[in-house]
Amino acid sequence: MKKNIILIMSFVLLAFTACNNDDSDNSGASVSVAFAESSQHVTSAETPVQIKFSAPVPSAGSLTITYTATAAVYTTDFTTAPVASSTEKKIVVPFEQNATSVTFTFNKIKNAAADEVKNVIFTIASASNGANIAANKTTQLNFNETASLGTALAPEVGGSLQPNQVYVDLSTGKMTSVVRTSWDLGFYSGGTFKVVLNSSVKMSAKQLATTNIDEVQVADETMIINQGQGNSTQIDDPTGAFSATDTFKTAIADVSATDSENKVYLINMGSNPATVKPANGSEGSAGGTSRGWKKIRILRSGTDYKIQYADIAATTHEEVLVSKNSAYNFTFFSLLDKKQVSVEPQKNQWDLSFTTFTNIIPGGTTPYFYPDFILNNIKGTAKTYQVLTSAYTYDAFTLANVDNAKFTEDQRNIGSNWRGTSATGPDGNPVSAFVLRTDRFFVVKDPAGNIYKLKFTGGASETGERGFPKFQYALLK
Repeated sequence: MKKNIILIMSFVLLAFTACNNDDSDNSGASVSVAFAESSQHVTSAETPVQIKFSAPVPSAGSLTITYTATAAVYTTDFTTAPVASSTEKKIVVPFEQNATSVTFTFNKIKNAAADEVKNVIFTIASASNGANIAANKTTQLNFNETASLGTALAPEVGGSLQPNQVYVDLSTGKMTSVVRTSWDLGFYSGGTFKVVLNSSVKMSAKQLATTNIDEVQVADETMIINQGQGNSTQIDDPTGAFSATDTFKTAIADVSATDSENKVYLINMGSNPATVKPANGSEGSAGGTSRGWKKIRILRSGTDYKIQYADIAATTHEEVLVSKNSAYNFTFFSLLDKKQVSVEPQKNQWDLSFTTFTNIIPGGTTPYFYPDFILNNIKGTAKTYQVLTSAYTYDAFTLANVDNAKFTEDQRNIGSNWRGTSATGPDGNPVSAFVLRTDRFFVVKDPAGNIYKLKFTGGASETGERGFPKFQYALLK
């Protein structure tokens, strides 16, 4: 049995391609180290700050982190874990052998006053193992998140083939784009052991009777998701409904602490986007080649996940560990590329995701694939609801009009409700077309509690090609 216990982490591209020897006295080191994020808004009492290695470190050691503060004093305004030396203004953060990341905790004691600039900048000063310090060697933690008053944004999903998922943070206006075929499985970082499928490529999972990953399996064509075809029990619950006990429904059962209870799953990897643009008004996000089949078995290894995976005809398998990271909703893994990949921003740093999506036909039980879909970050506590202009106009809507009872536990509250997909043609018959629905707008509450009104201003190019969403939003005060 081929085993690969070392998880080769996909790393922040900017950080490690920009690496240069002037950043470290250890130019011969084979591992680089950098902060995962260049800045964060501190929205809670405890904020995890993640530092990543470009590869598993060969031995245990520590990082020395220095800090400078603006209008903030250690023990009065903030503390850290591990505890910092307030005289030398540094923290020593230990790491274990084979670590691919390490985290320290920033504890906010006092908020910033109105109009006060208050932050702490941390810098990676040295690594005991001689790791190269990469370009992203500093991170700034801001006490006072000054939420954006609103602006106009155009997430780049990539036109009618929609190859990208775009994550939007309304408080900063930041957009993060990820190729949606770059990942397959998401491993939950919360208190339960749950695994999600990449719903943007029509993946499905079927539990088998065996626990032997090395048994040969065959493709099951009934698992393929087409429009109105497939089994709703083999996809994740599209609502994303989430409870305080970390409960949400997934096609793959919760990973048990008892190995014998964790079965093998047959995985339909879904399909790629088409390679040729369709006619204007149509979409090509699901018209590409099959991504094939895999078999997987997922176990626990302490607080980590252990993935066993292989092609369905293989009699041996590969194995890898994936660690939870409390700064993120999920840790993502590509079965095709055999590595961990970066997908979502940190869980409190995005609100909306522009994506394609495997949904359930309204009022039915059959899977149906949707382009031009928008999800809210329900696991990061971002919620949304719809307002019809027959009740309020967008311009007249104020904070006093917000109905908090309408922020429901459904990540699809925007979903496809902002657009239609057909119009009346010259001959009176319906034709494929993008239709912007102007009779509605949406209310969004972000993880920091900021509330915005948001309306869509477009979804197609000037020539009618789908996959060009545009919206504007405003902070409600």
